[in-house]
Amino acid sequence: MFRDGARKSIWQEEIRRFSSDDQIVNNKIFDVIIVGGGITGLSTALELQKQGQKCLLIEASNIGFGTTGGTTAHLNTFFDTTFDEAISDFGEENAKLLAEVGKEAIQIIQNNISEHNIDCDFQKKTGYIFALDEKQNKKLKKMIEGAEKVGIEMKFCDVVSFPVPFVSVASVPDQAQFHPIKYIKKLAEAFVSLGGIILEECTCLNHSEEDNEISVETSKGLFNTKNLVYATHIPPGVNVLHLMAAPYRSYAIAFEIGDNKYSEDLMYDLYDPYRYYRTQIVDGKKLLIAGGEDHKTGHEQDTGTCFSNLENYVREYFDVGAAAYSWSSQYYESVDGMPYIGKLPGSKGNIYAATGFRGNGMIFGTISSKVISDLIMGNNSKYEKLFDPGRIKPMAGFASFIKENVSSAADFVKDKLFKEKINSLSELNDGEAKVVKYEGESYAIYKETEGKTHILKSTCPHTYCDVHWNSAEKSWDCPCHGSRFAVTGRLLTAPSTEGLQRIRFNENGEEENI
Repeated sequence: MFRDGARKSIWQEEIRRFSSDDQIVNNKIFDVIIVGGGITGLSTALELQKQGQKCLLIEASNIGFGTTGGTTAHLNTFFDTTFDEAISDFGEENAKLLAEVGKEAIQIIQNNISEHNIDCDFQKKTGYIFALDEKQNKKLKKMIEGAEKVGIEMKFCDVVSFPVPFVSVASVPDQAQFHPIKYIKKLAEAFVSLGGIILEECTCLNHSEEDNEISVETSKGLFNTKNLVYATHIPPGVNVLHLMAAPYRSYAIAFEIGDNKYSEDLMYDLYDPYRYYRTQIVDGKKLLIAGGEDHKTGHEQDTGTCFSNLENYVREYFDVGAAAYSWSSQYYESVDGMPYIGKLPGSKGNIYAATGFRGNGMIFGTISSKVISDLIMGNNSKYEKLFDPGRIKPMAGFASFIKENVSSAADFVKDKLFKEKINSLSELNDGEAKVVKYEGESYAIYKETEGKTHILKSTCPHTYCDVHWNSAEKSWDCPCHGSRFAVTGRLLTAPSTEGLQRIRFNENGEEENI
């Protein structure tokens, strides 16, 4: 498995290993340790290594395993949090500052491409936002008004090649797309060539702070550092950010389109959750990538229907061929719509985190490298206050904060009180999974097609919610904070630092831990 799901993404063929185990034996002290091998971690590691820092990047699986390997790789100067919303919640000056992020992040990516000779299918595009009904049209008008106030060009335009019926459309120039894994592979190579060290298959288990030094406990030993960066989408372990960011999954399908002519640009509708489209050439074939059907992680009973709904919608309006790839990916939403990039709340020293990117991970992951490297190097960052993880925005985020945390609490209680009851494990069919009660205990059980059964304790080690089955990706997903596990119990996605406990039963039916 090269990414955190059973389904193969369109980028996956490019993933390879970079581990530097042979260099690590006698090297235990670093200026910076970066946890996470996606675009956030590698962009940050490379930037700091360029500035003379001695860096170690550790990744629990392999480079590109997480969201970077599952993105649809749109590069935008507009965001899921619209500029009219940002003006309302944060004021016009902060909204103008937010407007600089997309432009600067795309420029950082272009600079890296030029400096390191990266062939990653980077292309400048125009973005088109479609209102499918009158309600969406009113929203689009507000989006355009907000964009005008902050200096982002967004305006109503004439009809473009888009087969879905719509009321109005706005164009946004100077957007872009790229191949995310080709890009971060070259970042990894550049980082290593400058003396940086990458350690894959290395899980960060814990950290402790003492004076000006941070000890990082991992599955491959203990390392010490002056600065620690959690570039894992949500920091592992238990911290306040888990109460301030909620996990979501989004779905994508890449369809063969052959000679069919659709817009080559980036397309988005304003449906809730919105759908988005782009094209990509793979092995000489042009594919249409469609995404959408987002939902909170662990809150969809049949995740397979998300793919079905997306495919049925696309086929209704687009003349497409076979679905060459289909996959899903995870992101986190902050309670006030702004990402959290900066010092980890509650830490005594130099511990940093980056999360809450919503659907704009490639942009915010890139800008995180600038913000965090500036903070570590003692430079001023113009984005520091806007993205400060320790900020308090009760007016903008209080309602969402209550909603997300009531949801988590309800899941915890509901899962403990209303487990599905079955009389015996034999009720499972091949390829089926359930959370079941057996002898008074709760287990997550999956039976393979050849009949082998995997039995796990269903309790997520993070904050003890019970996991739910994700049929599309064949994983156990925690509905509270987004930890995900393979059918064997192996940890796929933080914030848990441990896998699900594996169980087997002896001849007398007694439980035995593995």
